[in-house]
Amino acid sequence: MQTSLLIKPEHRKGFKTLQLKLDQCLIYMIMIGVMVIVFLPMLVVVFASFKTAPQIGNDFPLKAPSLVNVYLENYKIVFTEGKILLGFKNSFFLVAISVLVNSIVGTMTTYCLSRFDFKFKKVLIALFALGMVIPGQICEIARFSIISGIGAYNTIWAPIIIYAATDLMQLYIYMQFIDKIPVSVDESAMIDGASYFQIFYKIIFPLLKPATATLAIIKAVEVMNDMYIPYLYMPSSKLRTVTTTLMAFSSSQFGAWEYLSAAIVVVMIPTILIYIIFQKYIFAGIVAGAVKE
Repeated sequence: MQTSLLIKPEHRKGFKTLQLKLDQCLIYMIMIGVMVIVFLPMLVVVFASFKTAPQIGNDFPLKAPSLVNVYLENYKIVFTEGKILLGFKNSFFLVAISVLVNSIVGTMTTYCLSRFDFKFKKVLIALFALGMVIPGQICEIARFSIISGIGAYNTIWAPIIIYAATDLMQLYIYMQFIDKIPVSVDESAMIDGASYFQIFYKIIFPLLKPATATLAIIKAVEVMNDMYIPYLYMPSSKLRTVTTTLMAFSSSQFGAWEYLSAAIVVVMIPTILIYIIFQKYIFAGIVAGAVKE
């Protein structure tokens, strides 16, 4: 009687296979749901960018525009009256200078924290962690006073000063890479007469290229997408970035959904291309820095 109630091995294998398929189906359903949530709003914006104002008001949002007579006037307004190219120029300048300075400052700071023992070292690391916990808006009045005091307000250098600062995530990733480099390498270079700066510049920094590439891409996307700092510190219309230019399309001058949608599509393209092209370097750098041998 008891023997007949036991499940045969082949049946157990079948149950496991069925369970595995059900789990895979559940994962696929969740991923499809996430994809729909992410891509549907983007699809609505893309369709609206090729429509006129009456079409947006009358048509179903997911109705594709006519492929026979493609309406490109919205994009013409974005590039001519909206001056989106000026926004891209300012944004690319911010990205280039900020990423360059941030990479140098981040690697040098991590090298000092990793290789040297000095007084209040733990306190300094704790301050970096505290800076990540406290929202930046709390210190905005003090930061604004400093930027105004040094004469950088309403110049393109104001955001660069803010973006150039390193953060805890950079320190953590760089620290994983530097910890893999034996201290004996530094000692051998010092015996040969190299200074600390030469050791950093000729040995340490080249070995940090994977981490630097990863963090540079992340920082570039962050700077490109930031709206708060450029809007607050660069109010001049000549200093608009792509995000603050995008804000102008929601104002009374360009307050129309068709123009705003076209501007969103134009601004969205560089970030998507950066991620698609460099995504393998982003994940490779993070994983390589997170694994210790």
